Amino acid sequence: MKRDNKKVIYWLFIGCALIFIMVVVGGITRLTHSGLSMPDYKLISGTIPPINDQQWQEAFELYKQYPEYQKLNSNISLTEFKGIFFWEWLHRFIGRAIGLVFIIPFLYFIITRQLDKSTIKKTIILLILGSFQGFLGWYMVKSGLVDRPDVSHYRLAAHLTTAFVTFAFTLWVALDLIFPIKQTINKTYRNLIRIGLAILFIQIIYGAFVAGLDAGFIHNHWPMMSEGKFMHETVLTEKTPVYKNFIEGRSGVQFVHRILAFIVVISIAIIYIKGKKIAVSNHQLNGLNSLLILVGIQSLLGVLAILLQVPLWLGIAHQIGAFLLLSSMIFTLHRFSK
Repeated sequence: MKRDNKKVIYWLFIGCALIFIMVVVGGITRLTHSGLSMPDYKLISGTIPPINDQQWQEAFELYKQYPEYQKLNSNISLTEFKGIFFWEWLHRFIGRAIGLVFIIPFLYFIITRQLDKSTIKKTIILLILGSFQGFLGWYMVKSGLVDRPDVSHYRLAAHLTTAFVTFAFTLWVALDLIFPIKQTINKTYRNLIRIGLAILFIQIIYGAFVAGLDAGFIHNHWPMMSEGKFMHETVLTEKTPVYKNFIEGRSGVQFVHRILAFIVVISIAIIYIKGKKIAVSNHQLNGLNSLLILVGIQSLLGVLAILLQVPLWLGIAHQIGAFLLLSSMIFTLHRFSK
């Protein structure tokens, strides 16, 4: 690691940490059904939450004008409203903080010429990803303010997946600066890890589908979906045509998420076994070991989430597990890519 790059690396890791926190708070926001409590989006003035009784009452009256209050929460009190408002406000506040943390130091590093051309290009991509992430958040919330008091699971998946992609790319840029020395690698094995990463991202998307459709609250058995049935009959009959069951049906989406979990475990086991034979550095070995440990923990959390009908703490733990597993996969791929 070049000494001159230390500030930039710390900056990128702070960005990773903030994205991680934002996703965790976003998960809490989703699981506490708080995401539609702030129907108006004010980029600047919205940074400060209501601070007196009048402002709280105005925010509450605004909330009453939208479907979630009218169809689901008509009996909610102002005190209860403050609880769900807090999580959505915090989620948006962290999003604003991430924007400042990325933009202001980026301009400083540009002015002081601490970024080479390659890093500048990569950080511009990060800024674009971050801006797009913010747009998707607004676009997602908008879907729950019209007729149905719930956000589109497609938009939720796009919002969450973009956060994971932004985190992964930020981590990759930091690793490029920490490990600038190139190594001879096995391209076939590198491609195997890339395939594993692609499968993991698909699983993350389906995890968002499960969250968006509240599909974790049904079929709370494992390994069977119900007693004696590996695939429940509603997997194929909930929606028409049949293919919609696997992208819009609660049973079908949960079934795909279950199957993908097995595929993720198998792919990482293959990556681990083959990697152990060709690893030449401690970093590579550490990456492989962390992959095996984290996929085991994540699998256990997933099973418990199903069996216990996704209590808040377990839903958040499962999301954190996905973040850590993705981090490990990115690190391992990086160490076998140069």
